[in-house]
Amino acid sequence: MTTKTNDMTRSMRPLGITAISLFFVFGTLMSGLAAFMLRFPGSVLEPLWGLNPRAREGFAVLGMRGAMLMAGVCLACMAAALGLWRCTRWGLWMAVGILVINLAGDTTNAMVTGDLRALIGLPIGGLMIWYLVKQRRLFAR
Repeated sequence: MTTKTNDMTRSMRPLGITAISLFFVFGTLMSGLAAFMLRFPGSVLEPLWGLNPRAREGFAVLGMRGAMLMAGVCLACMAAALGLWRCTRWGLWMAVGILVINLAGDTTNAMVTGDLRALIGLPIGGLMIWYLVKQRRLFAR
């Protein structure tokens, strides 16, 4: 007995889609870690803020809202990773939406702060969006 499913098998999923899905898994883990560290300041994980002290300063201004924001990012990345892994149409558009928001944020950050390092992700994010949109025919309706 076989069951009908929209999930694409691993052998059918293109390597690029797999890679971008794993990119969103990484985003899930990092945003979840940030949410945890914001929710429980002073934990044994506190030294990790040394990797990006400006982020810690920025989130400190937001207080608990920063932890909630990062928890939301974590859930969105998790959904995008799962949707891409299964090659669902909603997963495709979730991933594209997250990438577009990230590009807009990086651009705004660079313009407001004058820190051009924020622009480093623009070509990478743009290429990921281009690739996903190009491969949209592979995603189930």
